[in-house]
Amino acid sequence: MRAFLIFWISILGYTLNAQSSIPDIIPEAIVYKSIDTIKLNLHIYKPQNFNTNKTYNCIVFFHGGGWNNGNYKAFQRQSRYLSSRGMIAISADYRVKNVHGTTPFDAVEDAKSAIRYVRKHAKELCINPNMIAAGGGSAGGHLAAACGNIEGLEGPNEDLSISSKPNALVLFNPVYDNSQNGFGFARMNGRYKEISPLHNINKGAPPTIVFFGTKDKTTPVASSKAYEKKMKAIGSRCDLFLYEGAEHSFFNKGDYFIDTLRKTDRFLKLLGYIDGKPTI
Repeated sequence: MRAFLIFWISILGYTLNAQSSIPDIIPEAIVYKSIDTIKLNLHIYKPQNFNTNKTYNCIVFFHGGGWNNGNYKAFQRQSRYLSSRGMIAISADYRVKNVHGTTPFDAVEDAKSAIRYVRKHAKELCINPNMIAAGGGSAGGHLAAACGNIEGLEGPNEDLSISSKPNALVLFNPVYDNSQNGFGFARMNGRYKEISPLHNINKGAPPTIVFFGTKDKTTPVASSKAYEKKMKAIGSRCDLFLYEGAEHSFFNKGDYFIDTLRKTDRFLKLLGYIDGKPTI
């Protein structure tokens, strides 16, 4: 019994120490979109040694919440960590039902606007416009995947000469499937095929890493396997990691947080976004 307790105390201490090694980087907020009186911000986490004479690779995160609620802080630890690894990490606001009375289609419009804004203003933000990844959890994963796979669903007055498509995707228990077999079908007003990432995978889909719990009762695990199969069929990379027994939103908890972030780090390194070994 004593040995068992020592083991778990050591594991807990390791987890806390690993998470406390993430620098407490404070984000800067800039408005990327205004709709009437609504102002949507990008919360920008810059490397501690940020140099305006350098160009940085970037990732844009979208929080979860069923397109109903949530805020940018859902991915603040991932953002702080990746900025400590030399990237610019951004967590984006978008319109949600409980605050703005909006639909998932409005949320996708905002996500596309966010990525387009970053690419359009890449020079002043010191970002490489060809190295913009997108990530998110649950409904936020849906937004990132929609940006990566779906043509259209753009907001009015958008400059369509600038792409809203990310160059890579990092997805945490994402909503892939908006059909009756997936999540959110009742809110799609018969238009699920327009907004469902699983139904819009085409050649040229960005390389993707995915984390899913096998006991997820919100987003079907089967959708992750179907997505992986379709991605491989069109020749795009899709690294799927299944966590036995884990439920929805597991990735922000304890050792799951550390493991998924390390795998994200290695994935981004392979794609040339960061250098060196993980520091968590």
